[in-house]
Amino acid sequence: MLTNRNILLCVGGGIASYKAAALASKLVQAGANVQVAMTKNAQQFVGKTTFAALTRKPVYDDVFIEHDASKIAHIDLADEADLIVVAPATANLIAKLAHGIADDFITTTILAATCPVVVAPAMNVNMLEHPATVRNMERLMADGVHLIAPGVGNLACGWIGKGRLPEPEELVETLSGLFQPKPLANRHVLISAGPTVERIDPVRYLTNDSSGKMGIALAEAARDAGATVTLVHGPVREALPTGITTKAVESGDEMLEAMLADYDKQDLVIMAAAVADYRPTVRYDRKQKKIDGPLRIELEETTDILRTLGERKTNQILVGFAAETENLEKHAQQKLIRKQADFIVANDVSRADIGFSSDENQVTVYGNNHPAVHYDQQSKTRLAAALIEQFTEALQ
Repeated sequence: MLTNRNILLCVGGGIASYKAAALASKLVQAGANVQVAMTKNAQQFVGKTTFAALTRKPVYDDVFIEHDASKIAHIDLADEADLIVVAPATANLIAKLAHGIADDFITTTILAATCPVVVAPAMNVNMLEHPATVRNMERLMADGVHLIAPGVGNLACGWIGKGRLPEPEELVETLSGLFQPKPLANRHVLISAGPTVERIDPVRYLTNDSSGKMGIALAEAARDAGATVTLVHGPVREALPTGITTKAVESGDEMLEAMLADYDKQDLVIMAAAVADYRPTVRYDRKQKKIDGPLRIELEETTDILRTLGERKTNQILVGFAAETENLEKHAQQKLIRKQADFIVANDVSRADIGFSSDENQVTVYGNNHPAVHYDQQSKTRLAAALIEQFTEALQ
């Protein structure tokens, strides 16, 4: 997908600049025509000669130096680029881009560009989560910039947290995806993810172990396929995807309300959330004190969101999940009929390697008038892409 693509790699001044050299190399190996622009600070970490050797092209770092007198370099590169990638993107560079400041080669070039721009932040976790940086990233996303979420791990500053530049192989895979066909272009996809919380009192509640990883991966896959995606999620710790609309909820009733608000205009709806089946009949406004002897809490059924969506379905493709510990096929087939869904994705949550919170999953998809399709154990990211492809075919 990257063969003969003109990619401008803009390198910011951070320790992760060394990964940008590996990224440039892998992009060239993938067949892309790579030009590199660097900030002055970036050259404190990696020299221009490194990138020139990897790309076999001149490296740009000064808006007043023209390599070809017949061209204005920053305008020419902006016009030629099929994609601009900023990696690593420092807090300073993100702030400049968000506010339209053009005071060096990179910022002036991006301001003149009409092609897609991808920004990969990399910095200390506290800098990343500072309100100013958060605002700047939100502004970039509002302007149509694609942000790649940084990874979590050991940072060069000694902190452990979010802020790592993804590995070059991951970045190349993400960038390749931007040039893939968009079968869900002009389609609307609604997805739920994570657990719900049913409160007993202000500090106690009923919930489950769902991490939301599967639903979030599905949202990313649908976005990459070109869809307009809305993700309704319960309390999750996972990083939420960029380029989609997110709605945070807590209880099952709140999730139902959020799902119904956008339901009529959807083409594909996927209920991947693990919604609590029961809630306390009484919710106390104050923390209940410990009593002598056993405590009994009366429970009542929550509203069945998937069944409600099935009853109101018009032309949407409706997908539900069946998290089971036994008799997967039997329970999935029954759920398919009872909830009036088009597909049920069944998985065994009793297995630690594919259950809640795992990075991998193994599922079987049961559909109306469709043979069962089994997907072997694999990463939730890859599985999500395969599932979105299957459900997209049902939209045709």
